[in-house]
Amino acid sequence: MTFWLFKSEPDTWSWDQQVAKGDAGEEWHGVRNYQARNNMRAMKIGDQGFYYHSNIGKEIVGIVEVCKTSAPDSTTDDPRWDCVHIRAVRPFQRPVTLETCKVQPGLEGMVLVNNSRLSVQPVTADEWRIVCALGGVEP
Repeated sequence: MTFWLFKSEPDTWSWDQQVAKGDAGEEWHGVRNYQARNNMRAMKIGDQGFYYHSNIGKEIVGIVEVCKTSAPDSTTDDPRWDCVHIRAVRPFQRPVTLETCKVQPGLEGMVLVNNSRLSVQPVTADEWRIVCALGGVEP
């Protein structure tokens, strides 16, 4: 299994809205960055990711799962842009802030710490374990 991080502004699409979509999940559309798109193209069903509230909160609030692999983004006719579908798996007991990630040993190489603008990014297995522990959930 590969791990990821999905960023969303909570006033645009929040964790609660993601949870409300249930098992069907939601298309992770609107990504217009080639690196983020390529990350989605690499995803497989069952891959898990952190759900990160950007701008407001700047914190990881839960875990999502890829439930449909990369397909054309329905919000554009431009064939360059793809997206996956994700569904909520479980919330964190304690949100993990960007500031916490910046000072936590073992997370100094995390993409979120070094390139916080990338909207869909990989997470290593070690980073996954550390952040899950900080959030109070089993990895």
